[in-house]
Amino acid sequence: WPSGPQGNVSVVFLLTGIPGQEYLHLWISIPFCFIYVISILGNSVILFIIKTDPSLHEPMYIFLSMLAITDFGLLISTIPTILGIFLEISLDACFAQLFFIHLLQDVESSFLLLMAFDRFIAICNPLRYASILTPPRLVKMGLLCVLRVVVIVLPLPFLLKRFQYCRANVLSHSYCIHQEVMKLACADITVNNIFGLSTAVLTVGLDPLLIFLSYVMILKTVLSIASHEECLKALNTCVSHLCAILLFYTPNIGLAVTHRFGNSSSHLLQFVLGYFYLLVPPLMNPIVYSVKSKHLRARIIRVFIN
Repeated sequence: WPSGPQGNVSVVFLLTGIPGQEYLHLWISIPFCFIYVISILGNSVILFIIKTDPSLHEPMYIFLSMLAITDFGLLISTIPTILGIFLEISLDACFAQLFFIHLLQDVESSFLLLMAFDRFIAICNPLRYASILTPPRLVKMGLLCVLRVVVIVLPLPFLLKRFQYCRANVLSHSYCIHQEVMKLACADITVNNIFGLSTAVLTVGLDPLLIFLSYVMILKTVLSIASHEECLKALNTCVSHLCAILLFYTPNIGLAVTHRFGNSSSHLLQFVLGYFYLLVPPLMNPIVYSVKSKHLRARIIRVFIN
C-alpha cells in the first residue's frame, strides 16, 4: 500500500481467522452462524416479552431490555466480518467498526453497573425501590451511561486516522479493535496507548469496582437478615446478574491484558478470548436470565406453547 500524505486513501486491512488453519474456516463458520442465530433469536424473544407484557415493565426487566438492545448492536456490528462476508475492510470501515465495538462493549459494562445498582436498591432499600427507580429516572440513567461512553470512545477513530499505515496490514482477528489497529501504524503510538489504557480504566476498570462495592453492601445487608431462607431468597435474585458479570468481564479483562503484555505464545489465547468476549455474552445473557427469572421463564413458555 502507498505511504505518502495520501497513502491512507487506498489502505485496506486484511481480516484473518485462525492463523495457519485457513482450511478450517468454512467449518468454523458453521458454529459461528449457529451462535449468531441463537443470540439474535434469544435477544429478540426477551425484548418482545418485556415489551408486550405490562407486568414486566419493572426496573430489572427494563435494564435487561437495555442489555439485549446493546447485544443486538454488537452482533450486527460484527456479523459481516466474523462470518467472512468481507475478507478485507477499508480504513474508514475498520475505524467505524472498532468505534461501535468499543462503544457497545463499554455501554454493556455501564448497563451491568446499573443492574447492580438495581439489585442494591431492591435488597438494601426495598421500601423505596419503586420511588427511586421510576421510569423517567431509568431513561435518564440509561442515556447518561450512553453519553458517558460516547465521550470516552469517540476520540479513538480520530486518534487512529492521523497515522499512516504502510506495513503489512493483516489483522489477527476478523474484526477491528483499537489495541490491534494502532500497532500497525508507522508512527509513535504512545498517545494512543495512554488514551486506550485510560479508556479501559474508566469503563471496564471502574465499573467492576463499583459493582463489587455494590455487592459488598448487598452482602452486608443480606447477612444481617435473621431468616436463613430470606437470606438465600435475596441472594438468589442476584445469581443471573453475577453470571452475566463473569461472562462479560472475565474475557474482556483477559483480552486487554494479553494484548498489552502478551507475546507470540499468547496468540491462541488472544484468539479464544477475542471471540469469547464478543459472542458469548449476547448468546448466554438471554439464557441465564430466562433460566433464573421465574416470571420471564413463565412468559416465554406461554408464548411458545400458545
